[in-house]
Amino acid sequence: MRKALIQGFILGICVSGGSVFSQILPLSPNLISFTSPLGEKLLLESHSQRDFFPLSSQFVTQKNQAYCGVASSVMVLNALGIPAPEAPEYKPYHIFTQENFFNNEATRKVIAPEVVARMGMTLDQLGQLLASYNVKTEVYHASDTTLAQFRKRAAENLKQSGNFILVNYLRKEIGQEKGGHISPIAAYNEQTDRFLILDVSRYKYPPIWVKATDLWRAMNTIDSVSGKTRGFVFVSKN
Repeated sequence: MRKALIQGFILGICVSGGSVFSQILPLSPNLISFTSPLGEKLLLESHSQRDFFPLSSQFVTQKNQAYCGVASSVMVLNALGIPAPEAPEYKPYHIFTQENFFNNEATRKVIAPEVVARMGMTLDQLGQLLASYNVKTEVYHASDTTLAQFRKRAAENLKQSGNFILVNYLRKEIGQEKGGHISPIAAYNEQTDRFLILDVSRYKYPPIWVKATDLWRAMNTIDSVSGKTRGFVFVSKN
């Protein structure tokens, strides 16, 4: 049953809204596509994948090239079951979307959507935006922790329900194009020491399995806007 659900999700990645998503950019040899047989096998063998199904059921494509943080936040808030605003396009139903994410006054005080659409957001802004919806956030800059600490805490998180991890990393450090990016982590494979990133830029890359060392190196880079290293955010209900 679990394998059938995973295969259904993979099919959903490749076909969305009647349009076929092709992998526009090739993957470097150090990355493993989740849509490959090996990628599927890594999830089936994982013991740390409680976040995969709640996140995959909320998987979205970022609406523009700077909205990776917004798309990732929407996925996590919906997966947590946080009370959502009404979505006009789905009236009378309530769900977080990239269109209504900034409807909250407290959210707009952190950073304006127009600014995010132009230049994205920093790690600290990501944590503050999520916290504006009364969820618990723990923001970690890579310079303030270690690879071993990240691996241990992230793997433990992925074995539990009701909490999620968002990572902020520099794409070129894992062999992708090109700048800073934000997406959720859905699983960890212990045997290969790889994390599964559900990349919200689905028009560009599939979900990928990346080595913990490579992901850590990509997080331990300086964000030119904040002047701090990138890193990760743990999110759970208050």
